[in-house]
Amino acid sequence: MRNQWQLIARLRCAYIRCMRVPLPRHYVMCPPRYFAVDYAINPWMDPNVPVDRERALRQWTELRDTYRRLGHLVDEVEPQPGLPDMVFAANSGTVVEGRVLGAKFANPQRSAEAEHFRRWFVEHGFHEITMPQETNEAEGDFAWTGHLLLAGTGFRTDPKAHTEAQEVLKVPVVSLRLVDPRYYHLDTALFVLSEATDDRPAHIAYYPEAFSPGSRAALRRLFPDAVVADADDAACFGLNAVSDGRHVVLPVEATALAEKVAAHGYEPVFVDISELRKAGGGPKCCTMELRK
Repeated sequence: MRNQWQLIARLRCAYIRCMRVPLPRHYVMCPPRYFAVDYAINPWMDPNVPVDRERALRQWTELRDTYRRLGHLVDEVEPQPGLPDMVFAANSGTVVEGRVLGAKFANPQRSAEAEHFRRWFVEHGFHEITMPQETNEAEGDFAWTGHLLLAGTGFRTDPKAHTEAQEVLKVPVVSLRLVDPRYYHLDTALFVLSEATDDRPAHIAYYPEAFSPGSRAALRRLFPDAVVADADDAACFGLNAVSDGRHVVLPVEATALAEKVAAHGYEPVFVDISELRKAGGGPKCCTMELRK
């Protein structure tokens, strides 16, 4: 009987895996040519800890090449001196159905990044570009699920930016409050495994303790089949992952989370982002998605 149940479990996993179809993605990234930790604007940053810029560049390059090996298109934005966090491209724009909502950073150290990315969008043929009135740190706090936009607040993005995003991007928005300063952006505590389709709901992974009680209740109601991460998953930036619907690119330390997503039919792909994590970033932080 035990062998029968094991066989059934293996067949179920194989069936689920067959259902996980990777979709080609279009990403924007920025090389960490000027990467440094010269200030502290999140709990992970310590200017007293040495940073190896060449190692950071090697790790970033491997992440970019991983996306390309998986069949995705990657464009690059030219980095600018004096903007060491520009490598975290996810914070500079949200693109849904070709509409672009730019960023307005909470910290002055990063504010100049927004204009460089705005120019990049203009130069690359995007016509519907809106620069926000309210503070929003783009895909750091906005996660597109295919049918609605999950929007984080609590540390960086202003709640009023959620209304602005709904008006600009013309999609429904669900507000979620973050309560743990270590997980200051939504993309450090939640990511979309597969987007919703007409016949299948979205699938996400998240760390419940990063959210307020009301937000946890909303997530349970919206995503009853979510992958629930634990404290160790979150602490290594495992939730700062990128999924194409089958392949899940996540930090090498996130082995427990990898097992959880694999049990749901996804294929973990590991990358080393240890140097970039010194500034509070991981795979998703480095990756903005263009949804045309």
